Amino acid sequence: MTETLADNYQRGGFGHSLKAGQRPALLVIDFVRAYLDKNSPLYAGVEQAQADCKKLLGYARAARIPVLHTNVSFQPGGRDGGVFFRKVPALKCFEAGAHPEFAAFAEGLEPVAGETVITKQYASAFFGTTLASTLTAMQIDTVLIAGLSTSGCIRASTVDCVQYGFIPMVVREAVGDRAPGPHEANLFDLQAKYAEVVSLAQAKDYLAKVGAR
Repeated sequence: MTETLADNYQRGGFGHSLKAGQRPALLVIDFVRAYLDKNSPLYAGVEQAQADCKKLLGYARAARIPVLHTNVSFQPGGRDGGVFFRKVPALKCFEAGAHPEFAAFAEGLEPVAGETVITKQYASAFFGTTLASTLTAMQIDTVLIAGLSTSGCIRASTVDCVQYGFIPMVVREAVGDRAPGPHEANLFDLQAKYAEVVSLAQAKDYLAKVGAR
């Protein structure tokens, strides 16, 4: 009998559950218009993820938990993006002042007063930023993760999140990618090794309980 992928991972000891903590924050990663504008080289067709992320953001705000957003910005020429900038030429749309229409936050996902914006140059929201120290200073133990893209910045940020000692909860409907294959493969592997991948409904219930305390 051929071993299934699920059986293989279970045999390897992967897929155990992490219990969500008592002090969550929501991290919305790079939900900017470059991924929603069909004139952008980074257009990814993630309109449904945008709609679901709006719902998640509403639940987080209603629960009064900290909300943090990331965006991407490079100096003209991209020197501060290093090899990553050279590897992905489409990142030129995030050069400062070059395409403000692409760099702007997506409609309905704009930060509001009191929410933190972290500007980054690399895939992980933690790499080269103040994110980890900001979360630690707020005594956050759990990070709900939403945004783009699942196989890139979501994966990199989630791996760093668990490595910094926070419990990552990736909200399935609120993350997106340009193709279903990488999207599903990365969600599978994140659940197996690094995070809890939860539904929007599960996140809503969790935040309702947090907000009621």
